[in-house]
Amino acid sequence: METEILAQAQEIDFSAWGLFARATLTVKITMLILLLASFWAWAVIFHKLTAFRAARREAILFDRQFWSGEPLDELLNRIGVEPKGRSQRIFAAGMIEWRRSHRRDGELIAGAQGRIDRSMDVAISREAESLQKGLPILATVGSTAPFIGLFGTVWGIMNAFIEIAEQQNTNLAVVAPGIAEALMATGLGLLAAIPAVIFYNKLSADSDRIVAGYETFADEFATILSRQLDS
Repeated sequence: METEILAQAQEIDFSAWGLFARATLTVKITMLILLLASFWAWAVIFHKLTAFRAARREAILFDRQFWSGEPLDELLNRIGVEPKGRSQRIFAAGMIEWRRSHRRDGELIAGAQGRIDRSMDVAISREAESLQKGLPILATVGSTAPFIGLFGTVWGIMNAFIEIAEQQNTNLAVVAPGIAEALMATGLGLLAAIPAVIFYNKLSADSDRIVAGYETFADEFATILSRQLDS
């Protein structure tokens, strides 16, 4: 008897596709949702890794240009008032406000330092928002995917018990497929959630470091302009 049961169990397709094909419609939909969430999370991860790498590289290159000794007005004229780089946009925001703070006779309008600081703060806020765009998706996938997978598991186990009751049989060939299908949903949930949580934490920390670099640059730039204001 046991030999027959084992033979029947060995004939069952326990591959990922086989488990998916035998699953109920609800569990199939759950698995597809988790697969789509996983692909979406990885797309965001690769996009943000590329964007952060480009932002760090651009910040290093612009920092060299800024401290090369080139006059700031000439640097602004060269990069333009709407540059592509993130650090360049912060610099341009400060320099544009600096130019606007001069009267036609060359005298400065009162409160120039405060307006320059606010202009760069607004530019930094925009860049921070751009860097963090997409990260909530990773947080959502990381927090919800395990529960979606658990829902699929509960539903699959419930149907497995229903099948056991209908067949009045608890042998391995009857129990194993339903349990395996149910557990596959949990596995997919974890497969989607774990990378999303890991990279959400990493990318959030990377974003904070990049923004901190922008804030440091803005403070240094504001100090330079402050010296010119005082003189």
